[in-house]
Amino acid sequence: MHSHHPISHDVVISGAGPVGLFLACELRLAGLSILTLEKAEDPRSPLKRLPFGMRGLSAPTIEAFHRRDLLDAIAPPTTKDGSGKLVAAHWMQQPRRPGGHFAGIQFHLDAVDSSKWPYRLPGPAGTSMAVEMDQLETMLATRATAMGVEIRRGLGVENFDQSDEDVTVRAGGEIFRARWLVGCDGGRSMVRKLGGFAFTGTDAEFTGYSVEVEIADPDALSPGRHYTPTGMYTYSRPGTIAMVEFDGAAFHRTEPITLEHVQAVLRRVSGTDVTLTALRLATTWTDRAYQASAYRNGRVLLAGDAAHIHSPLGGQGLNLGIGDAMNLGWKLAATIRGDAPAGLLDSYFDERHPVGAQILDWSRAQVALMRPSHSSRALEAIIRDLIDTRDGATYFAERVWGVSLRYDLGGSHPLVGRSAPDFELADGTRPGERLRTGQALLLDFAARPALQALASRWSGRIAYVAEDARERLGLSALLVRPDGVVAWAADGEPDLEGAARAASRWFGAPGQVAAYAKGTV
Repeated sequence: MHSHHPISHDVVISGAGPVGLFLACELRLAGLSILTLEKAEDPRSPLKRLPFGMRGLSAPTIEAFHRRDLLDAIAPPTTKDGSGKLVAAHWMQQPRRPGGHFAGIQFHLDAVDSSKWPYRLPGPAGTSMAVEMDQLETMLATRATAMGVEIRRGLGVENFDQSDEDVTVRAGGEIFRARWLVGCDGGRSMVRKLGGFAFTGTDAEFTGYSVEVEIADPDALSPGRHYTPTGMYTYSRPGTIAMVEFDGAAFHRTEPITLEHVQAVLRRVSGTDVTLTALRLATTWTDRAYQASAYRNGRVLLAGDAAHIHSPLGGQGLNLGIGDAMNLGWKLAATIRGDAPAGLLDSYFDERHPVGAQILDWSRAQVALMRPSHSSRALEAIIRDLIDTRDGATYFAERVWGVSLRYDLGGSHPLVGRSAPDFELADGTRPGERLRTGQALLLDFAARPALQALASRWSGRIAYVAEDARERLGLSALLVRPDGVVAWAADGEPDLEGAARAASRWFGAPGQVAAYAKGTV
């Protein structure tokens, strides 16, 4: 299938959702040629709009957007209030009272003890914010197009085959030949199915419904979340309802969702004789939790929901996918450029698979708490008591916001493998802004010639920044990967050998910069 076609792109990405688009931008940052194929003709969907389209962004996602200058595009730093007066955007207004939830059990911001996270500094990137999916996808598509990503809509991957050098992709009667193919094509990923990836996990216990309805008597249901002997429902006026029926997912994607069906389920779950007069919007979902046992097969990779699916409880799916893309982008770029150290691409799976597995278990734990049983209600009462304590609220915040994320990179320093603190540097910039070029950073608070010389050996891959910081957190220097993860850190006199080892481990042999990098954007 591929002999007559020259290689047209470095990477073909299947799927133009947030994960595929963000990854496309990451790869363009390194100057690669990217084609994104999307099966849907029209990216807009009513289900991506309010209220179902709202997604909570975790700290690692907010940091990723900050490090790529996307935060202001999602939430401008200032907006006008009703009287036309400028006010700080919602993500800059701290603190907000409810901090998040676990299976609907809220923890409160004022109970959270952030001193438990010594390496987090207050900066433009807070710990949580909400964004509308439609707006997020539009913004990422605009950014990708501006950066030179080619997006083809109405073309879904139908087949592909790979050799040692390339992948030949068939989509909509056309053939594309690329060096790599990445499946960012969602939970029912065609790339995953065609690529022979094992996908295993736990099957669904319920059918979840998100509906927008008109109710004959809007007061027939009381607002808020309710656990019942048959399931759970959440009601907010005028007619937004989420509900869960523990039917083993019998109804999910089996037949069209009708007004009569939604009313019957709502009556069973709520135990009321509520009457619905119109069905405006409806979608179903389940708690099936599956994960690919490999994220790479030859020249084919998976990211986002293509690599892992779970219930949307707590809204972790988008965050997990953006984390995949941020981790994979610079590693795949270095591999294509030819300056990647051995095993760099394998570290994508090594670092991201455990994070995915943990989120799947987090969603399973919430399902266990939602089951309509006496034991689950008893467990819920205990979790409520725990989440009301300072340590409990802090634990749940840490997990829900993703602030405890740490990759096991070895290294004795407690900051290694964690997100780099967003120091306020003496020149008024922050590391988050300095990472926007897609290069790594060697941050030196004391302008040591030896560290500058070391960074220059990886010229083009490591940018050297000699600036003091308003608050150093006891650090003297640190090496930050392009994804914002700390690869090496020093408190006292820096260990130059350790720094050089970390640079070689993540950025390959010093000295040579592949010719490929010359065409960077």
